[in-house]
Formats: sequence, C-alpha cells, structure tokens
Amino acid sequence: MRGVLASVLALINGGATHLGVATDHVIESFRNALWPGYKTSAGIEPDLLTQFPLLEEALDALGIAVWPMVEFEADDALASASAMVSRNRDVDRVLICTPDKDLAQCVSGTRIVQVIRRTRTIRDEAAVIAKFGVRPASIPDYLALVGDAADGYPGLPGWGAKSTAAVLAKYHHLEHIPEDAATWGVNAAHAAALGRTLVRERERALLFRDLATLRTDIPLFDSVADLRWNGPRPSFAELGARLDAAVAVS
Repeated sequence: MRGVLASVLALINGGATHLGVATDHVIESFRNALWPGYKTSAGIEPDLLTQFPLLEEALDALGIAVWPMVEFEADDALASASAMVSRNRDVDRVLICTPDKDLAQCVSGTRIVQVIRRTRTIRDEAAVIAKFGVRPASIPDYLALVGDAADGYPGLPGWGAKSTAAVLAKYHHLEHIPEDAATWGVNAAHAAALGRTLVRERERALLFRDLATLRTDIPLFDSVADLRWNGPRPSFAELGARLDAAVAVS
C-alpha cells in the first residue's frame, strides 16, 4: 500500500495534474470463465488481500480517482482510461505506471508510455519494440504464443520469445501468419515444427490472445476533468491519524 501511495505522490510532485488508480478489488475476472487455469487469488497472502480495501480508502481520501475492478481487471481499467484520455487533444502525455507486459499493447509513440518505477525508466513504442521485438499492437499475439506464467496460460509448445518475435515482426497478427512456414524467414526445421503446432493449436492461440487483449471500452469516468487532482479530502487527515494509532498499538 505504501508503495502505491509513494508512486502517486511522486507523480504529483513531478507535475502530474490528472490521476487515476485501478485496483483488483477481487483477483478473478471474466477471463477465468474462458480459461480454467487463469490466475486466481489462490496462494496470495491473506494479509495482502486485506490491504486492498484500505488502499482504495486511502487513495480516495487523498483525492485520487479510484477504479476498483470486479468483473474486469485493473489492467483493463488502465487500458480503458489511457484510450479515453489519449483522445483528448489537450492531454500532453499519458503515463501508465506499471511494468506489466500486458500494458505494452497500449503504448503509442511517445504520447502513451509505460513508467517503470523500479528502474525509473519510460517505455515508449521504440522501447517496446526493443524489448519484445514486436510493435505494441502485436503484444497480445506475442503473449498468446509465448504464454504468460503470471496470468496462468502457457502459450504454444516450442514458441519461444525469439522465434515469436521474428514471425510477428513480419506478420504482426496470428491470422496473418501463413501456413507455409518456409516463408517465415526463420530456421527451416524449427519453422516447420512451429508451423505444425500453430495449425494444430490455432484455436487455443486465439483464445490466449483473447485473454491477453485488454479491454479499452470500460466506462470509468465522464471526462478528463474528473481526473484532476485538487488536493486531499478532509478525510485524509482522519485516515492518517487512524493508521498512526493502529501502528502504535501494534
């Protein structure tokens, strides 16, 4: 919780004028119905789960727009918010403050970027290509093939990061990859094996792409003005005093 609050305050101190924070109010989402192995709250420390409501209360008291997600995920909220905000010509730049590779699909040029707090770096479109070997629009296809252990889906057998990047850099999306693997421009024997796998498991690859594709149509707010930070609410001081008292008792 302290890390999130510290990040938000750092953004404010750095000149950010409009902010919003998405939280996974529950871990499960609509994706669990699509793939039984998709991530759940199993294995997460109970103490960590109990911090989510308190974090949401603290952010609200700080005067930050909060989007607690239930049916969808926090990443969907960030994708939806960045899509809506970026359509406003008065917005100079959209910063998505998370290192999650899923959000790389939302990056656009140097206007919509990811902020990696741990390394204090910014991942723009050129940085996405340098890291993954594909453009942001191909990130869901990339994850569909290589898998995402953090989200609980395995990708396709044999499809590693290098071969996936090489193929998608040329064809961009799953449906554009030809069945004739000889045209792919990768090692012939390896390409033949990958091609057979893709033909055999194409439907699963498309399902994994659905899992990796973030929603950008969730109605979170009416206008960018709703995200302007106008300082903490009166309840912020009360919450701080309550937390200090709880720490003193413990």
